[in-house]
Parts: sequence; C-alpha cells; structure tokens
Amino acid sequence: MAQTTTTGRSTDPSIVTTPSTSGGTAGTTLDTTDSALDSSMGRTTIADTVVSKIAGIAARDVIGVHSLGGGATRAVAALRERIPGGRTNFSQGVAVEVGERQAAVDVDIVAEYGVSIADLAAGIRANVVTAVERMTGLQVTEVNIVVHDVYVDSGEDEAVDTSAVAEAPRVR
Repeated sequence: MAQTTTTGRSTDPSIVTTPSTSGGTAGTTLDTTDSALDSSMGRTTIADTVVSKIAGIAARDVIGVHSLGGGATRAVAALRERIPGGRTNFSQGVAVEVGERQAAVDVDIVAEYGVSIADLAAGIRANVVTAVERMTGLQVTEVNIVVHDVYVDSGEDEAVDTSAVAEAPRVR
C-alpha cells in the first residue's frame, strides 16, 4: 500500500491523485502507463549493481578510455587482479541511482593521451545510455563523467635488458 504524506499526497510516483474543489483529493488511481518493468503481469526490479556493471562494461568499450575509477580505486583493483582467482570489477569507477523507471549514472575515467575528451565523453554517454536502456528497459536521465587523469604510454612496460649495461659506482 502506498504511503501518504500529511497533505494527503502519495509518496509513490505511480499513484496519481486528482484534486477536488473541496480541498481534499477526489480519488487515487494507478498510473495507467505501464513500463517494460512494471506491467499487469508483475513487477521486475533491477539492482543498482546490475546497472553499474552494464554501464562499466559499456564505458570500457569506448576507444580512448584507458581505465575506470580514481587513483585509489584503480590501485585496489590492480591488487585484486593479481590475486589468484581474482576477477575484474566491471562496476569499478561507476556509481548509479536506480529508480522504478529511470537511472542516473556517474562514471570516473582515465583517458588516453591524444584523445579529444569532449568526443570521448560523448561516446561514453551514447554507449552507456544505449546499453543500459536496451538491457534494462530503464530510461537513463543523465550520464556524468569525471576525467581523473590522462594516461601517457611511456614505453616502460617493455622489457629492457639491463645485463649488458655496466653499473658505474655512485660513490668513489
């Protein structure tokens, strides 16, 4: 049963109240617009973690995204992935608010150097909105993006043979 406030208005957004001329409410009726998640056959509830995982995978798929999350989040994720049996956290760097029919998404990223950040943000928004709406039926109201850093490939990942280089003593 829907809760009502002291003014007689329902706190449930699916309840529509019609005002009367006597100051009360003439009647309370259910909103007749069914969504794909709420129909006469039953209700489907989607957890926040599901939406954040979908959004995280969609954001990672965009070319120019190096990684998701801020500095501390990425450090913890790097440790988790090194542990045997550890898995990638696909919702890392993604925060969501999920309502009955809508969702809002916040994505924290590290962009690759040389990529237009404006174009990257537009691509992330489009990919996240498409994936979340297609897979969940929720309407995405906004996708906020925070760029925490720019990744510059310094080439240090390549193995360097240091055995041929003689180390000079630092102090004589």
